Amino acid sequence: MATVAVGLMSGTSGDGVDAALLETDGENKIGFLGGITLPYDEDLRGRLLETSQHDVPISEMLRVEKEISEHHVEAVRKLLAEYPKLAKKVEVVGFHGHTVRHSASEGITMQIGNPWILSRDLKVPVVSDFRRCDIAGGGQGAPLVAMFHRALFSKEPRPTVVLNLGGVANVTWLGEKEEIIAGDTGPGCGLIDEWAQTMADLPHDRDGHLALAGKVDWATVEQALDSPFFDLPLPKSADRFDFDHVDVSALSVEDGAATLCAVTAEAVFRAVKRLPAMPKKTWVTGGGVHHPFLMKQLSERLGELKNVSEFGLNPDTLEAECFAWLAVRHQRGLPLTIPETTGCDAPLSGGTATKFG
Repeated sequence: MATVAVGLMSGTSGDGVDAALLETDGENKIGFLGGITLPYDEDLRGRLLETSQHDVPISEMLRVEKEISEHHVEAVRKLLAEYPKLAKKVEVVGFHGHTVRHSASEGITMQIGNPWILSRDLKVPVVSDFRRCDIAGGGQGAPLVAMFHRALFSKEPRPTVVLNLGGVANVTWLGEKEEIIAGDTGPGCGLIDEWAQTMADLPHDRDGHLALAGKVDWATVEQALDSPFFDLPLPKSADRFDFDHVDVSALSVEDGAATLCAVTAEAVFRAVKRLPAMPKKTWVTGGGVHHPFLMKQLSERLGELKNVSEFGLNPDTLEAECFAWLAVRHQRGLPLTIPETTGCDAPLSGGTATKFG
């Protein structure tokens, strides 16, 4: 039996909430029903990023948590208003929250967001707190999309790689004998976005205009990748702010953007090169698919590169759809993480169910 579920994602870029509808059995039956993005306003986004990056007072963190929880409710209501026939069929919400701390090496991770507010206002059970069970079980707590990728691309010729370019980049490698290996590779679009915001007063490097006008400084790329994280094998995980040591401040705005793209692409390539076999094809999802210079850098290293939209998927809502799928898996007691995807000691279901009232 399939369940209609809503999935929610607030990515590390702090742009807003992605909300998506999915009909799924938590395994290979996956029907995509629609999705939207509801941006944060400038004030809330700034305070959310401040909370993610600095040790703000607990009272301020709780205020931000309350506000983003209410924003998630608004996102779901907007989504269901666009698909009114499905509104009454929703049985569960998968609520990732917003990551404000993640350090797998220390065994700590924290996503803010109050599931009780969502369950109260939406009148359905909410599954949240997806990462801490995996951390407690010896895992990295990330990435959580790998099992979803395997379900979606089960019939693709192997080996296949699915690359998710969010604030942090992660890969899922699928082998010929049903092997799976996953992990974060390094920065995704987080550094490029921050550079565009700081240096050009742009929300991001729209259509790659900055990077396309610049040149890569390869000495800076090598210096950026001379960090212990990049030598670790998969599975491994990182926080968006683990790569703040990458310094392009001596470069022009355009050269800095191009160089940051090269850092992301080279880190992905070095991680994939260490896997058992290079992929026949790499499917790319997440915000990075819209950056032509970054995609060019990746295609030069990985060969055939495809936007998941060519597979009938939406790169902007795929992660939200994943959390709908994970919520249904949680309800059915199926594993969300396995040793090959996060390094946990044994398969774990994870997550916490909340039902108001």
